[in-house]
Amino acid sequence: MLPVIAIVGRPNVGKSTLFNVLTGTRDALVADLPGLTRDRQYGYGRRGGRYIVVDTGGLVVAPEGVETQMAVQTERAVAEADRVVLVVDVRAGPTPVDRHIAERLRRAGKAVVLAANKSEGLAADEAGLEFHAFGLGSPLAISAGHGEGIDALVEHMLAGLAVPEQDERPDPRDAIRIAVVGRPNVGKSTLINRLLGEERLVTFDQPGTTRDSVHVPFERDGRQYVLIDTAGIRRRARVEDGVEKVSVVKAMQAIDEAHVVIGVLDAHETVAEQDQTLLGHVAERGRALLLAINKWDHIPADQRDHMRNQLALKLPFLEFATQHFISALHGTGVGDLLAGARRAAEAALRDLPTPELTRVLEAALEAHQPPLVRGRRIKLRYAHQGGRNPPVIVVHGNQVAHVPEAYRRYLVNTFREAFRLHGTPVRVEFRADSNPFAGRRNELSERQRQKRRRLLKHVKRR
Repeated sequence: MLPVIAIVGRPNVGKSTLFNVLTGTRDALVADLPGLTRDRQYGYGRRGGRYIVVDTGGLVVAPEGVETQMAVQTERAVAEADRVVLVVDVRAGPTPVDRHIAERLRRAGKAVVLAANKSEGLAADEAGLEFHAFGLGSPLAISAGHGEGIDALVEHMLAGLAVPEQDERPDPRDAIRIAVVGRPNVGKSTLINRLLGEERLVTFDQPGTTRDSVHVPFERDGRQYVLIDTAGIRRRARVEDGVEKVSVVKAMQAIDEAHVVIGVLDAHETVAEQDQTLLGHVAERGRALLLAINKWDHIPADQRDHMRNQLALKLPFLEFATQHFISALHGTGVGDLLAGARRAAEAALRDLPTPELTRVLEAALEAHQPPLVRGRRIKLRYAHQGGRNPPVIVVHGNQVAHVPEAYRRYLVNTFREAFRLHGTPVRVEFRADSNPFAGRRNELSERQRQKRRRLLKHVKRR
């Protein structure tokens, strides 16, 4: 087992910056704004050994509102950690909040490493002298922003812990990545907590609770998954805060990284223009998609019919997506989501043999021929697979530039039904067959040249 290192401290002392340095990534959102991190963020350490790093939200003395749940998430991270790194700000000096956190860690009985951050330009033996009063040992002078003192910190973090010599990390290519997207306050974090069976993410009755994209790996029935919780995406005109803009960018990156996207809609509201824009981006990126219409419980029958009509009217371009009517809070219908996501991912990544694709194409042509173009028939000869996630089918023939869009959709539906590619978009591309003899002159044999000379002589005599 890899050792677990939890990073804790008050807000805005550089915990997320240290997390990014230790993992060699930019997974944690960093900004000069206190309280930015709210959920536990896990990553694999790449600096000085093999271990798991946990980034946590900032702790305060008297938490209120969403801060209370942030404190609960931090306490869980500390409870499961083998060692805790308490990050303090050398420039600000010891604060009552730092003393409060240090006292809580002593009561928890965990081995603590005190990291005196932002010590660039200061003498290593003088930085953080005031923090000796915490009784947690000598503080280590580091600068997460400048990468100073990190190797010494890692050495103290892992001292006495059993660090495996071989890499025990699961292969990320074996995991199905599922991104959960939607507008603010539609229940994305609540849905992930319900799928996991624990309060893994902070949920609060306030839009914008989730600010970062949080990756949650887990295993179910022997299969590896990674659930990606994303920040709620509003209309661009309403996004003014710089942090929210970065959150939206990371949510879009999560869509690109995912195999499957779960688009969460609020059943108590109509399908908004922002829902159309966001889900249209998912379809444009070619990601497999499931629609989770949340808060479906206790809705009158006429309102349910209205919501179904809204889905058919405003999202006609998502005919490939399966619809799930759920209640993330109570768990109704949530059990089918994971199985549906697995089927959609398998369809998006399926290998399609060329002979079978060509047979399906021939059957489609026999049932319904493409139209004539200037009196000439469009001829489609064979098909092969041109890509996965989404499945791309390349059809070869002549005059393919004149194939109508309606016939393209006919072939898409035919291939989808034949190979059961449900839950994922299917793209059909046409490619014109090139003439292998174009631009080449036919060289005559000696016998042909003699015959040509005889014919020319005969013509001259005439």
